[in-house]
Amino acid sequence: MSPAPVVPLRAVAALFLERQHLRRPRAGRLTPARLVRFVDDTGGLQLDSINVLDRAHYLTLWSRFGSYDKKGLDRLVYRRRLLFEYWAHAACLVPTSRWPWWRRAMLDYRLRHTGWSGWLRRNRRVLEVATEAIRANGPMGSADFEHRRPPGRAGWWSWKPVQHALHYLWMTGALAVDSRRHFQKRFDLTERAMPIVLDLPPVSTEAFRHWHVERSLQAMGAATETDLTHYLTFPRFGPGVRRAALRELRDRGEVTEIEVEGSRGRWLVLTRDLPALAAAGRRRAPCLGTTFLSPFDSLLWYRERVARLFGFTYRIEVYTPGHQRVHGYYTLPILHDGHLIGRLDAKAHRAERRLEARSVHLEPWFAAGAPAPAGAGKRVDQDQALAGVAEALHSLAGFIGADRVDLGKVVSGRLRQPLARALREAGEVVTSG
Repeated sequence: MSPAPVVPLRAVAALFLERQHLRRPRAGRLTPARLVRFVDDTGGLQLDSINVLDRAHYLTLWSRFGSYDKKGLDRLVYRRRLLFEYWAHAACLVPTSRWPWWRRAMLDYRLRHTGWSGWLRRNRRVLEVATEAIRANGPMGSADFEHRRPPGRAGWWSWKPVQHALHYLWMTGALAVDSRRHFQKRFDLTERAMPIVLDLPPVSTEAFRHWHVERSLQAMGAATETDLTHYLTFPRFGPGVRRAALRELRDRGEVTEIEVEGSRGRWLVLTRDLPALAAAGRRRAPCLGTTFLSPFDSLLWYRERVARLFGFTYRIEVYTPGHQRVHGYYTLPILHDGHLIGRLDAKAHRAERRLEARSVHLEPWFAAGAPAPAGAGKRVDQDQALAGVAEALHSLAGFIGADRVDLGKVVSGRLRQPLARALREAGEVVTSG
């Protein structure tokens, strides 16, 4: 057996950025074809309800494509049905073209998730009434059921059981998310919401497991087995199931084991991606451009991987008590030329048409002008990077409908004035924080 190929860590990081459509961030216009390709390549576009700046999926697409029409995006999703909502990493938009695979997950969910069995025995009637109500009335959300009880009944009919019922019916494919109102899901019968999928039969369980591994490796470029368990986290396969699928793919020559310089353990790559991995390692820069990443960006789905590849330790502090936060409530990692150089804590003040950059925490190595971690000794030009951050803030402000930027604290403090100057040069009205 020939020895495993050895590749540099920078090649893995560069291919990861490429597969996440971050090789030239905000350089291309969002089109229907690019939208579907991006979501297919990454495996899913995560949704989240936090709206301190903008919804997570809107921000993730801005990170790649710059400003676009959000209402137009909603039409592509909920009218043209290019994407549909399902659970992939968390709640995500996934390509409708991948329905046969996710349909298998829906069917298997009925058998695999035995934790529902007790609830189903006690609440079978809730499932039936919820389904019949939607059949009769059309799209409904959980709030439409609140405080309603069939005549003469009490007790079992309340918001929480109905919420569970709608979730179960969605996860098993009986219902689909028809639309959202104020970001609240409205469900309809799948055959009415998505008639285009009715003639797409599900793949086999074995084919789904192979595809699930292949999709994760496609999205990451190269990965460890631990990476695979933390990327597309649904369904939660046991280690034996995933290893069996990997073994079969290796036996078929579709997956190759590699070694990554400076990293212990085995890494895996799709055999067809070996040339792309080699090409990524030859690039002078992993990517070109500056952007901010949503905390729920697919690049960040497994944060230990991000630490290994980019030397960047990240956590979202939304759920951290205010006095214990280090970087801010809703911090967006700053990506510049393939390096994660800091974090932006941002808030939209919509009524005032103002973007507040509460704080910009720049990484100590960047502020000191030292080489980037995991960057093969490369230093990042501070002036170019700050100009990139300023231009990205200018773009983000326009995207959320803000006319000006309030620049707050910058760490390191000596870089605040250069950043404020770069913002003015980018055409942004800057006020002191």
